[in-house]
Amino acid sequence: MIVMPAYNEEANIESVIKQWHPVVEKIGNNSKLVIFDDGSKDDTFAIMQRIQSKYPYFVPITKKNSGHGATCLYAYRYAVENGAEYVFQTDSDGQTLPEEFWNFWELRNECDFIIGSRKGRMDGFSRIVVTKVLKMVIFLIFRVKVTDANTPFRLMNINKLKTYLNNIPADFFLSNVLISTLIVKNKEKYKWIPITFKPRQGGVNSINIKRIFKIGAKAVKDFLNIKNKLIK
Repeated sequence: MIVMPAYNEEANIESVIKQWHPVVEKIGNNSKLVIFDDGSKDDTFAIMQRIQSKYPYFVPITKKNSGHGATCLYAYRYAVENGAEYVFQTDSDGQTLPEEFWNFWELRNECDFIIGSRKGRMDGFSRIVVTKVLKMVIFLIFRVKVTDANTPFRLMNINKLKTYLNNIPADFFLSNVLISTLIVKNKEKYKWIPITFKPRQGGVNSINIKRIFKIGAKAVKDFLNIKNKLIK
């Protein structure tokens, strides 16, 4: 199951579906492309509904707004509940390339977690700084080095992933970061693969510098709480 969170992506959503639907078609075996509209205020979900009939393996779902990380967790649990063997997550803003998925798919029997590493990323200097600071915070709290913790391009074995889902609060904003950190901490079978990361293909990023700092401060507190919970 390929899953994507979507928030106010009316400028991108149709082209993203068109790009990614052939991937699940090629995989076959009842694979699906499932996009979770996170309470968008624009026509994201209306567009998904309008074009659904053109894409037989596409499933549009809408929900109340809860943020990117919580929506990823919602999507992962949906994949578990609907019998997926693997879940692949990427974002719906057109920054990643469908053709790079196959490098990950080829390794699914060797590694349980295959995550992209953004090289030469083109989504702004502030985000690059945030990634580096996040890497430092993870090391200080969990004492592990994580290559690129928050990459929205990851293939995960469902049976392995679901062992971690119960330890992550449903509203956790940096859920992918925590998953990345825990699999390194627990020495799971994982691999980072370099990927292309383009600028947004349309629309406006919902995260600004002020909100990034607020998220970062909350993340430190949440990481410490989860670390203590796991120790207990």
